[in-house]
Formats: sequence, structure tokens, C-alpha cells
Amino acid sequence: MGPYDSSISAPAGSSSTSSSACSSSTKPRQPPDQMDHLLAGAGYKVRSNDLHQVAERLEHLETAMVKSSPVEISELGHDAVHYNPTDLASWVDSLLTELNTNPPAAVGVPTDLPDLHPFPADINMYSNNPPPLHGEFSQQVVTPLEEDVSIRLVHVLMTCAEAVQRGDLSLASLLIDDLQALLGRVNSVCGIGKVGSFFVDALSRRIVNSSQNGVVQDDLSAYENEMLYHHYYEACPYLKFAHFTANQAILEAFDGQDCVHVIDFNLMQGLQWPALIQALALRPGGPPLLRLTGIGPPSPDGRDSLREIGLKLAELARSVNVRFAFRGVAASRLEDVKPWMLQVSPKEAVAVNSIMQLHKLLGPGQPIDVVLDWIHDLNPKIVMVVEQESNHNQSVFLDRFTEALYYYSTMFDSLDACTAQPVKSLAELYIQREICNVVCCEGSARVERHELLATWRDRLTNAGFAPLHLGSNAFKQARMLLTLFSAEGYSVEENEGCLTLGWHSRPLIAASAWQAVPEPSATMGQINHP
Repeated sequence: MGPYDSSISAPAGSSSTSSSACSSSTKPRQPPDQMDHLLAGAGYKVRSNDLHQVAERLEHLETAMVKSSPVEISELGHDAVHYNPTDLASWVDSLLTELNTNPPAAVGVPTDLPDLHPFPADINMYSNNPPPLHGEFSQQVVTPLEEDVSIRLVHVLMTCAEAVQRGDLSLASLLIDDLQALLGRVNSVCGIGKVGSFFVDALSRRIVNSSQNGVVQDDLSAYENEMLYHHYYEACPYLKFAHFTANQAILEAFDGQDCVHVIDFNLMQGLQWPALIQALALRPGGPPLLRLTGIGPPSPDGRDSLREIGLKLAELARSVNVRFAFRGVAASRLEDVKPWMLQVSPKEAVAVNSIMQLHKLLGPGQPIDVVLDWIHDLNPKIVMVVEQESNHNQSVFLDRFTEALYYYSTMFDSLDACTAQPVKSLAELYIQREICNVVCCEGSARVERHELLATWRDRLTNAGFAPLHLGSNAFKQARMLLTLFSAEGYSVEENEGCLTLGWHSRPLIAASAWQAVPEPSATMGQINHP
């Protein structure tokens, strides 16, 4: 469906989950004196003919831990000597010894094997600084056995991703079976168990749909997508940080202007704009005329949802005596929007607001170049850009997978620390769709092409924009926002005039402000724009 628009004016004082799909292939038979290839891929050296005895050891350990008191298990987690976990039999024996049990007869495991597949040391498999847990999880104890299973889970995920990159889908399918078994042995409510389940699901989709050149996700209705977006907004401070930081910068850019026009690249219920309307109402000297153009997807049920949002904002503006006009532009993709649809007046001070949208223009054909070109032609006072602080636009699948696993593990750590059901579950579904798109989609179907702040700096500078320093007010607003969340661990940092919000030492989203650098007058007439 092509773009269309709806307009509203309000003078001041007047009314106006998918389930994972897995292969059922059987594992190939191996000679008894060779290493089990699946356990080797996960990081464990066990001969095929020793599997039965090692399994008995693990079963014996689980029985011993069930019979032990929580205090004994807690002490084991603090005091046990962790031998080389690749020597599986000896490691289990050490834990059994700590629990004062009699282990079965020793199984000889060779130690002269080559190094295993390397794994990035900075992957956040579980939080190094776990936040205090509340409610039903306050008494949870992570046992050494569960910790070991978590490490194995990450190793097998990486081995499966490497198999997918090589095109070895038979091995990848076998590893999916193993991953499903491992997921049954870890806590799937939070931590690596939760994140791992989403990555296993994404890998499964990619393998099952490998015959398609670019896997297409199950489409959500506009209402379902907005509902997940709203719960993600409520569950954690990332979108609130984006909105508050952008509003403060826009408010400062509009200082002294009598007619202002905000162009929002993703209206999504208009959650960002009540705060700006109220701030403009309190502006010394009186509020300006505010025009808001909201871009969003067309409603499949025939409703004019953009107009409905505009009516609510118009009523709010009327109640605080702000002259207000709204225009909705419905478009399935941002690249379908043309500048003439926005009806920008030369007398207006323009602000362009992009909250986690520009990365969707980095796919085949690079429509980002055309969009930045016409944004520049609008001569905006400010362009707000908020993006995920990660590099998920790498062409090498394994690199992209590794970065995504690290990034979203940190994201889920932060989510676990500050929310409760049911908001948390729906927010997790919102993030799961991002993970699925990064991992299982290619070509034009892959739209979650996040890039780092440094890359955006280069791209926007080359497109004719100059950075605007986000001032101390924006920084203070962001810090005040974090006080609304009881969980410690969130941090706001200044980065060369930009702001980042992260969890502990890892930045997760970045906000930057820009303005168009005027073209030399001698060349203005030579530029043709599509």
C-alpha cells in the first residue's frame, strides 16, 4: 500500500512465538575410541565409548545435589575447585568429592587433544555483576552444574552458528537438537537460558528456511507491533531515554521560534510528544504554533490509526493552550516517503526525529543516501538520531551472530533487573523479533542493521550534517530518568557531544543531534534530487 496522509488542526482553546523447528536427523555413528564430535564442538573431551559412564557420573551428581541442603550447594558454588571443564569426568568427580559422595570408577580421558574452537572472551554469558533479584527469584541459587550447562550452551550456539556459516546444515540441525536438550537443563526464565532460547529459535528458523534467499518473519499486525512497542517502552528505560533526550534537544533548538514543525519517522502511539507539548506550553513568552507530522504503517483493518493518535494529541494541546496541527503520513517503509508529502513551509523551524529507524535504510540499494539527501534539503534546525549501539550490519554471519549474542545478553541482564511480569514477557517478545531478524534474515528481509555511533558520525558528516552538542540539560534529564528505576546498573555517559545509555560498562543505545550544513550558493542550482 502506498503512502497516504491525514491532517488535523487544533487552535488553542478550541475542541478539536513461534516455536523452534528442528531437524529429526539421527547422529552419525562413531568409532568407540574417537572423541564424540558434538561434545567436542561444545568444548568437552569425551571418547564415544566413555559416554555411558560419564552420563552415570552426571546423573549421580544431580542426585547428590538434590539430596544436599541449599547451604551445602551454596558453599559448593563458592568453594569448589573448578578443574579444566573440558576434562568432564574429573570435573564431575571434584564436585562429587565436595559433596562427600562416592564417585563411580574413574574414566580415563586423554589430555593431549588439540585446542578447542576459540570463543570470544567478552561474551556476557551471565552477568559478572548480577543485580539484586526480587520476588520469586530472591532465593534462586545457580549451581556449578547449571553454570557449566550455561557455558556449554554458549559454546554449542557458537559451533552451530559456525556450521550455518559454512553451509553444513546437517551438523547445524544436529546441534539444534543438542541445544534444545541443554535449554531444558538451565533456568529459562532469565539469564542465558532466556537469551539462548531466542537464539536457538532464530537459528532453527534460518536452517529450516535455508532454501529461501532471505527468510521472512511472521508478520505482526500494526496493533500487535504497537502493543509490543508499548510494553518495551514501559519495561525498561531505553525508549524513555531516547524520547526525553530528543525532546530536550528539540526544545532548545526551537528556542525563540514562533512556528515549529516536528517530523517523526515512527509515530507509534505518539508516546514521545505529550511531554514536548507541555514543555512548549510553559515556554517563556508563550508557546509557538506546533505542527507534527507523524509517519507510520497503514492500518490493515481500514482504521486511520494515525489520525486517531493525532486527535488525542490535539486534545492535549488544546487543554494547555498550544496551537497545534497534525498530519499523518502512512507508509510501509520509510524510503517510500517523499519530501513533498511533509508539506514543509520555509517559515517553519523544522526538527526531524528518528528513534531507531535509520538503520532500516541500510539494506540493498542503500536507501539511506536518498533519505539523508532530502532531509538535508529541508534545512532542519535539528536532526535527532537514536540508534542501538552495536554492529549488526556485518556481512559475515558468524561475526554478526557473536556481536548479537553479546549485545542481547547484556540487554536481557538489564531487563531482568528492573521489571516484573507480564510487562517483561511482552517486552522480551519485542526484543526477540529483533534477534530473529538479525540472525535468520538476509537481503531486503533483514532490516535490523544496527551500526555503531562512530559509523553514524562518519555517514552523517559525509551527507552534509554537522554535530550538535547535547548539552548539560539533556544529560541531567537522562540521569533523572534513571532515578525512576530502582535497579542499579544503568549508566548515562557523554561521548563527544553525544549521550549513551548502557548497562554497567556496555553502552546499548546512543543519541546524537545534527544540523544541516548549508550548501554553497554557487552549487545549489546544480543539485537534482529524486
